[in-house]
Amino acid sequence: MNVRYQADADLNHAIVTGVLRRESAVDFQSAFVAGLEGVKDSDVLAIAAQQQRVLVSHDRKTMPAEFAAFITNSQSAGVIIVSRRLPIEVIIEELLIIWAVSSAEEWVDRIAKLPL
Repeated sequence: MNVRYQADADLNHAIVTGVLRRESAVDFQSAFVAGLEGVKDSDVLAIAAQQQRVLVSHDRKTMPAEFAAFITNSQSAGVIIVSRRLPIEVIIEELLIIWAVSSAEEWVDRIAKLPL
């Protein structure tokens, strides 16, 4: 099964738009569509997990600890932490590569930072 993405509320929306422009077959749900604005990290992780979506976030301060706590009791589809310092084009390319060459199963309970 292909990786499906969920944007965190803090993720630059240009990333979602750019990925979908480059490859319309990618399933990348925006934070707006998922109703994630103002939702706490643990609930965001639960929503992404329920929908079997890898969460994509800029939040490197609190999300890794929340993720570690979350996977002690629940299964996550995975988390990708994206540096705000990376050019958007690089982020888009890396997310497209992940989508093209990995399966959703490879991301279960895994957290990674871009660039890989």
